[in-house]
Amino acid sequence: MKAMLFEGVGRPLRIAEVPMPVPGPDEVLIRISACGVCRTDLHIVDGELTEPKLPLIPGHQIVGRIVALGERVERFRVGARVGVPWLGSTCNSCRYCHSGQENLCDRGRFTGYQVDGGFAEFAAADSRFTFSIPDGYPDLQAAPLLCAGLIGYRSLVMAGEGERLGIYGFGAAAHIVAQVARWQGRKVYAFTRAGDAVARRFALDMGAVWAGGSLDRPPEELDAAIIFAPAGELVPAALRAVAKGGVVVCGGIHMSDIPSFPYEILWGERMVRSVANLTRRDGEEFLALAPLVPIATEVTVYPLTEANAALDDLRSGAVRGAVVLQVSGDDPLA
Repeated sequence: MKAMLFEGVGRPLRIAEVPMPVPGPDEVLIRISACGVCRTDLHIVDGELTEPKLPLIPGHQIVGRIVALGERVERFRVGARVGVPWLGSTCNSCRYCHSGQENLCDRGRFTGYQVDGGFAEFAAADSRFTFSIPDGYPDLQAAPLLCAGLIGYRSLVMAGEGERLGIYGFGAAAHIVAQVARWQGRKVYAFTRAGDAVARRFALDMGAVWAGGSLDRPPEELDAAIIFAPAGELVPAALRAVAKGGVVVCGGIHMSDIPSFPYEILWGERMVRSVANLTRRDGEEFLALAPLVPIATEVTVYPLTEANAALDDLRSGAVRGAVVLQVSGDDPLA
């Protein structure tokens, strides 16, 4: 099969012919139609996440159809349309797995990082960590739900139920979270890079009541803020923007160092917390919710062979919404 291979930091992905994966007893083999491109993929190829297997097929927002089943798989049938997220498997025996915190499992393995992902024509995935795709979403529009949507949803839950929500960094996850927040009756305040008129217009188009620079003060205090941009300096800025009792959620897997800040901006029972990965329960809840909102994902599409251009454009902020690789012909509405 054709795949885009990552072979080390500083080297572009390389198109290659590689062996077709063979599904294990609990795995399914998926013919991939689309795979989202995520900022986590950038953190991997830029060396900020330092333990990828090499060579690696990146990509963890996989959508496609099952073409073969492992001998123990009973959840799915050949032909089922499924999605594969970042969390690829866990040990299912540690205290985290037994307490509903499988996202914190020390032996968790991650799609497109420790196991080969979706920048390819086929992928093998653990059926227990694979989701059915809701009807009504073409494959290209479904792909961002598998990470931008899932991590965004978990971040939103962690932010609590406050009415006034700030979102720092308005990309793939933010444009999904904003739709859910508005559906819930919240007001969204968007923070973008200084001078980024395109991102501010996008945020307003997605229903934000205000859009400004990342270090600006919003017109009223926030109940909570979610930071998707991987910039540690935004944590003190967000703390200054939230009211007493507010929470600041760091939604990315990597962030630059957080600078020191005075205790007074944390005082008043403000809270800073991170979001780590996702659970299968997050996936089930969010994919059931998506058609109810309904969430509409805005995507910029690249062919598989242009994965490097997709990464470059994502890195520079030159895209609106989510980035998706089209691997094969997109399915019509399921």
